Amino acid sequence: MFHREGQKIIIITFFAVVAIVLSAHFYIGIQWIRIAVQVAALILLILILQFFRNPRRLVTPNFDEILAPVDGKVVVIEEVEENEYFKGKRKQVSIFMSPLNVHVTRYAASGTVTYSKYHPGKYLVAWHPKSSTENERTTVVLHTPKFGEIGYRQIAGALARRIVNYAEEGEQVTQGQDAGFIKFGSRVDLLLPLDCDIAVKLGQKVVGAKTCIASIRKKDD
Repeated sequence: MFHREGQKIIIITFFAVVAIVLSAHFYIGIQWIRIAVQVAALILLILILQFFRNPRRLVTPNFDEILAPVDGKVVVIEEVEENEYFKGKRKQVSIFMSPLNVHVTRYAASGTVTYSKYHPGKYLVAWHPKSSTENERTTVVLHTPKFGEIGYRQIAGALARRIVNYAEEGEQVTQGQDAGFIKFGSRVDLLLPLDCDIAVKLGQKVVGAKTCIASIRKKDD
């Protein structure tokens, strides 16, 4: 299954690859060059198909857990001052996606979209500390039954030049539901309440709509 955001690129790439393979067959006389061109074209098609893959992930919504919104590696876990919406301290968990990861963004929790805003910006490498506030990005806030308001940011990287965000203010969304897409290497920041328990570690690989990122802090007996 492939994501709808890749349909146009996949079709264009497919026909381009067919044209290259046929042209090489008829017009390149040197065998090793012809084969090299054809193999390179097929590899390009495979990479495009892999990038836009959209594996189906069945989720039973759980109000007590925040799930990973994307596939990737945890590169930041820290307390930050969030000044765009929350105007206060939040726990930030950042997930970096390489070009080989699934780039579908999924809602980390069920709730109501209370804020959704696009910000134009730079294209620093996605793991740069300033990418959260200076790069092209979207900020989305959800009001959830157990965690209150949580936020996430889709952040463009050095290669990612288009962010797709489906969140609309006032919309009711479900944990694991498709929330958007970021084309090529990028990052997503989760902005969580200070009183939640983080369930992942730095460097840990996570799977979107599968890995628990945070849970409700248990009260002491």
